[in-house]
Amino acid sequence: MTKNKNILGRGVSYLIAAVGALVILLPFYVTVITAFKTPEQSAKNFFSFPTGLYLDNFKSVFEKAGYFKYFMNSVIVTVSSLILIYILVTMISYAIARSMRRSGYYKVIYGLIVLGMFVPFQVIMVPLVQFMGGLGLSNKFGLILLHVTYAAMQAVFLLVNYIRNVPEDLEEAAYIDGCTTVQAYVKIVLPLLKPMTSTVLVLNALWIWNDFQMPLMILNKLPETWTLPLFQYNFKSQYSFDYNMAFASYLIAMIPVLIAYICAQKHIVAGLTAGAVKS
Repeated sequence: MTKNKNILGRGVSYLIAAVGALVILLPFYVTVITAFKTPEQSAKNFFSFPTGLYLDNFKSVFEKAGYFKYFMNSVIVTVSSLILIYILVTMISYAIARSMRRSGYYKVIYGLIVLGMFVPFQVIMVPLVQFMGGLGLSNKFGLILLHVTYAAMQAVFLLVNYIRNVPEDLEEAAYIDGCTTVQAYVKIVLPLLKPMTSTVLVLNALWIWNDFQMPLMILNKLPETWTLPLFQYNFKSQYSFDYNMAFASYLIAMIPVLIAYICAQKHIVAGLTAGAVKS
């Protein structure tokens, strides 16, 4: 009886996994095949495999739609946000992790930052737009600041708990050798944070690159500053007659994040598992 239950349980698990894989892979399959088909082939059979690699869709994306400009906007916003996250959030996390045991002030700061994760973005998005507009930050710089702010909530939570497992003896030995606090942080602590910082940066890179809601609120009135998701949103209404070109643009936007995730996959796993068992 128990053996039959185990077989049934595995069967149900495999069925759920297969359905989940189908839900994920089917849109990806449609995106890829449509990007390489002519409009005539898509009209004949939308789900059929292309008879050849039709590359004019990609050529049209860059020539007709000015795709490269929006691609670079996304690169600038994503890279700038990640640099600020790496510099600022790691320093904030280090200060909180090393001081919260000695001062309740840092515990309060940590608690307020973490509480931000539980506030739905939809609750504050309207006053946030008004606030950013009043400061004159309805531009790419303002969008970068928002991304860094929202990334800090989860990143501080992860990094503080990770840093607290790094022995303070290492820093004390560095102080004995003549290092300042900044030198000990840069030379000793920061290299030890590589698994977790890699995880934080990759996860935020995926989010920032694909983010649609914040750019829609901040940049929608400035077409020259659109990021790729926002451009693709407006692209559909402008080029609704050419789904092949639209799907080609989607595929191009997917390539950088896929490469980033594949290259950093081992770092993500290491960062999520490191410190799981307290020594």
